[in-house]
Amino acid sequence: MPTASKADYYQTLGVKRGASADDIRKAYRRLARKYHPDVNPGDKSAEEKFKQIQEAYDVLGDPKKRKMFDEYGFYSDQFQPGKGAGPGAGGFGFGGFDFGEATAGHGGFGDIFSDFFARFTGGGGEPSREPQRGDDLEYQVEISFWESIRGAVRKMTVSRLDACSACGGTGALGGPTTCAACQGRGSVTQQTGRMRFNLTCSRCHGSGRSRILCKHCRGEGRQARAETIEVRIPQGMFAGSRVRVPNKGNAGAHGGPPGDLYIVTQVRPHEFFDRRGDDIFTVVPVTVSEAALGAKIEVPTIDGRSILKIPPGTQSGQRFRLREKGAPSARIPSRRGDQFVEVRIVLPHVLDERQKQILQDFNRLTREDPRAEIYAAAAR
Repeated sequence: MPTASKADYYQTLGVKRGASADDIRKAYRRLARKYHPDVNPGDKSAEEKFKQIQEAYDVLGDPKKRKMFDEYGFYSDQFQPGKGAGPGAGGFGFGGFDFGEATAGHGGFGDIFSDFFARFTGGGGEPSREPQRGDDLEYQVEISFWESIRGAVRKMTVSRLDACSACGGTGALGGPTTCAACQGRGSVTQQTGRMRFNLTCSRCHGSGRSRILCKHCRGEGRQARAETIEVRIPQGMFAGSRVRVPNKGNAGAHGGPPGDLYIVTQVRPHEFFDRRGDDIFTVVPVTVSEAALGAKIEVPTIDGRSILKIPPGTQSGQRFRLREKGAPSARIPSRRGDQFVEVRIVLPHVLDERQKQILQDFNRLTREDPRAEIYAAAAR
């Protein structure tokens, strides 16, 4: 890599960094008349000064090169005037120096300038035209409790980018042709004064080939459209579950494969069944006598009614388990959760004197104080 020149071109021309193009041009003309070799014959210092002025103006007088110099302070020693000029170059010392011809070796200075100028001219290589996979899409759908347990089929209208029907998703009409701007070379030659630069072709971005863009999709290869699809929701889905629908996402760019569609389920709550993971929780009322004496009661499950044995002395709030009576697992369909049944004792409504008497007799027979434990705890 050549070392960068430390010359301050603004100082050489005697102008400020924010000087206008007109001020730079006037300063150059004034100094060029003063130090021109024809005006100062045999004066080597004047000739050297003239070369420095010419070099400074060649950079600052070109908006693109000036922009590069302002950003990088860049000017290679190899670009100093007179180098490579040869005999008979004349007073200017440039001798028609061609930076493109100075790049016989790999990584020559013409390539360096071409790379830098590409940044300022919008070049820098051909934009990728390789097929790219399309983006995934995500939609939410609300289902009922029973649809989450048993599964369902839903019709949905999805807005997605689909392959353009006019160009088949390629973004271009017909195959690539030779670029008319650079005749297939991928670069063009630009001359500034006596210097010539090889620049990346801005039309084909260096590929040497051009394409006629599809007017329907403007070269994107995709168009937005709505599509109605059927989505099968498997059994066992819970709130937040994702169902993947392959190849129903956005179409890929430049003929690439489409992405996938993901359906996120939201489940409406049920008034009796409360699902937590794959387990189901329910609350079932029992009478005082059923809780006290024990009983076999029928309990609703997602499969219908099941028998639950209540042991004698069951307390309100006590919970029992019905194995494998819960929801099917979305991850492992052969596996099911459990159902947990919480019993709540319901007190009877006293209707007549005989019922009152029976309850009073029962209370005298038990002689049990349900608050004895809290009395003892409070006294400690």
